[in-house]
Amino acid sequence: MQTIAPRSRPPRLWQLLLVLLAMTGLFLAGAAPTSAHAALTGSDPKQGAVVDRAPDQVKLTFSEKVAMSDGSVRVLDPSGKRVDTDKTTDLGANTYGVKLRPGLPDGTFTVAYQVVSADSHPVAGAYTFSIGAPSDTKVALPDQEAGGGLVGGLYDTARYLSYAGFILLVGGAAFVLGCWPRGAGVRPVQRLVTAGWVTLTASTLVLLLLRAPYTGSGKLGDAFDMAKLGDVLNTKTGAALVSRLLLLAAAALFIAVLFGAYVKREGPGQAAEKKDLTFGLAIGGTVVALGIAATWAMAEHASTGIQAGIAMPVDVLHLLAVAAWLGGLASLLVALFRTTAVEASAVQRFSTVAFTSVVVLAATGTYQAWRQVGSWSALTGTSYGQLLLVKIGLVVVLVGVASVSRRWTGRIATEASGLAPEAAAAVVVEQRTKQTSGQASRQTSKKPQRKPAAKPAMKPVTVPASGQDGDDPERSAQLARQQAAMDSAREKRIRDADPYRSGLRRSVLAEAGIAVVLLGVTTFLTATEPGRTEEEAANATTAAAAQRSGPLQLKVPFDTGGTDGKGTVQLDLDPGRTGSNTLHLYVKRPNGSAFDVPEVKVSLTNEAKDVGPLPVAPDHIATGHWSANGVQVPMAGTWKIAVTVRTSDIDQVTVKKNAQIG
Repeated sequence: MQTIAPRSRPPRLWQLLLVLLAMTGLFLAGAAPTSAHAALTGSDPKQGAVVDRAPDQVKLTFSEKVAMSDGSVRVLDPSGKRVDTDKTTDLGANTYGVKLRPGLPDGTFTVAYQVVSADSHPVAGAYTFSIGAPSDTKVALPDQEAGGGLVGGLYDTARYLSYAGFILLVGGAAFVLGCWPRGAGVRPVQRLVTAGWVTLTASTLVLLLLRAPYTGSGKLGDAFDMAKLGDVLNTKTGAALVSRLLLLAAAALFIAVLFGAYVKREGPGQAAEKKDLTFGLAIGGTVVALGIAATWAMAEHASTGIQAGIAMPVDVLHLLAVAAWLGGLASLLVALFRTTAVEASAVQRFSTVAFTSVVVLAATGTYQAWRQVGSWSALTGTSYGQLLLVKIGLVVVLVGVASVSRRWTGRIATEASGLAPEAAAAVVVEQRTKQTSGQASRQTSKKPQRKPAAKPAMKPVTVPASGQDGDDPERSAQLARQQAAMDSAREKRIRDADPYRSGLRRSVLAEAGIAVVLLGVTTFLTATEPGRTEEEAANATTAAAAQRSGPLQLKVPFDTGGTDGKGTVQLDLDPGRTGSNTLHLYVKRPNGSAFDVPEVKVSLTNEAKDVGPLPVAPDHIATGHWSANGVQVPMAGTWKIAVTVRTSDIDQVTVKKNAQIG
C-alpha cells in the first residue's frame, strides 16, 4: 500500500511579511550613513589658514539655505573656551556669520557648527584656523555625526513606519471605496486600514518628540524637554508634523464612517443613501489624503532646490500613486488570503487602478529624478544616484511581477457552468470529497469481509438553541467552536481549490515582498543628499581649493642675537601644490634692504603624516636672494616650514611656520 507523506503546512501571511520586514531592516542596517543635504562650501577664515590678526567674525557659506539659531556655530580657543558671542547672523547668499570677542590670543581655533538644511536634515562639522601661528588644542569634538546614534536609528525607523502607515491607510481605504465596496464589512480589511492609521499616528508622534534630539544634542532624554519641543513647533518640520496629526484626527472620523455607517447602508431602500455617502467619503477622503501627503512635500526634498512650486504638487501626486498601488496591493493580498468573498470584478478594477498608478509614478518619478540628480555623472557617481538606480530596478521587477498578476486577473472569470469562482471552487471541493469517499469505499470492498466492531453512528455537529431546558453552556460553546473550525477549514479548501485565485495569491504575495523592500530603499533615499546638491557642493569645494592653491608666500622675522642679526625672511613657493615647486627666498634687513647672509637652509615637515623633515638647499642667485627648483611636496596637508638663517660664524637661528600646501 502506497503511503502519501503529509503536506507541510505553508507559512502564514504574517510570518512571510515579518521575514520580508526583517530583510528590509538588515538592508537598511547595512547601508552607509546618510549624507547631509547641505554642505559647507566656503569659510572665512578658510580651513587650515594662518592669519596675522584675529578676525572680527567667522563666516560660513553653505550649498543651500540652512536653519541656524543662536549657538549653532561655536568658536573655541586652544584651551576649549568659547570665544564667540553666541549670536549668528544671516549675511545673505547662504552665508552666515558669528561675531568673535576682542583680544583673542595666538594659536589654533576650532569652529564647530550644527545646522538644519532646508529639507529638514541635520548638518554638522568642524574645522580649524590659526592666529599668528598654529598651536596644540585641547578641543575634543564628539565622534557622533548629526542625526546618528540611537536617536538617529529611532528617527529613521519612525520615518519608515510613517510611510508604511500612510500607504496602508490611504491605499486600503481607496481599495475599499473604488474597487471593493463590500470589503468595508470584511474584518481583516478593516484591521489593515486601522493598523495603517495607528502606525502613521504613532510614528508621527515619535518623529515630533525625537525632532529636537535628532537635530540637536543626540540625547534621547531631550525628547521630553518641553522647551525644546516648543522650539521644534516653530520650525517648518514641526508645523508639518502637527498638521499631519490634525489631519489624522479627520482620518479617524473617515474610518469610523467607512466601517460603520457605510457598511450599514445595505438595505434595498438605501441605495440612494449609500451612493450619496460614497460620494461624500470619496471627496472627504481625497482632501484628507492630499493634506497628509502635502506634509511630506512641504518639509522635505520637494520644498527646496529648483522649481519648488512645481516639485511639491508633483511629490504629492507621487505619494498618492504609491499609496493607491501598494496600499491597494496589501488590501488585495489580505482579501485573497483571509476571505473567499472577493469578486473577480474587484480584482479587475484594482488592476486598472494599479496600471494607472504605475503610469503616474513613471511620469512624476522621471521629473523628480531629473530635479534631484541633474546629470548622468551624478546618477552614477553619487550615493543618491546609485540608490535611485536600485529603486528603478526594483520598480521594474515589481512591474514585471504585476504583469503576471494581471494575467491571473484575466483568467479569474466564471467557469463554463456560469458559477462564480468561489461557487465553482465549492463544487470542486464537494466533488473531491465524494471522490475520496468513493475511493475509500471501493478499497474497503476489496478487502476480506470482516465484521467490524459496532461503533456509534456519527452525527452532524449541531449547536442547541440557547435557552432550551437542560442546555449545557460548556457543551454548547464546545460545539460552536467545532462548527467554526469546520466552516473555516471548508473556506480554506474552497480558496485552495480555485487554481486561478491561488496563482494570483502567489504573484500578489511576491509583489508585496518586493514592495516592502522598495519602501525601505525609498525611505533611505529621502534621507540621502540629492545628487545635484552633492555634485554642486563638490564643485564648489574644488573651486575653493583651486583658489587657495596658488603661489605660497610667507614672511617670518628672525633674530640671531648677534650684531646685525635681525631681519625678515620671505619665502615664495610656486605653484604651492603637491608635486614639483619652485622656491625663492628673500632675506631683508629691518629697513627693507637686501641682506646677504652667509647661509640659508630650508626644510619641510608634515607631522600629521610623519613625513620629513625634507631638506632644501637653495642656491644663491643675487644679493639677499636664494632659489631652488624641483622642490617636491609629496602630499597635501599642513606642512611646517623651517628656515635656518646664519648671519655670522656663530650667530644662527631657525624660525618655523605652518602652511597649508595643496
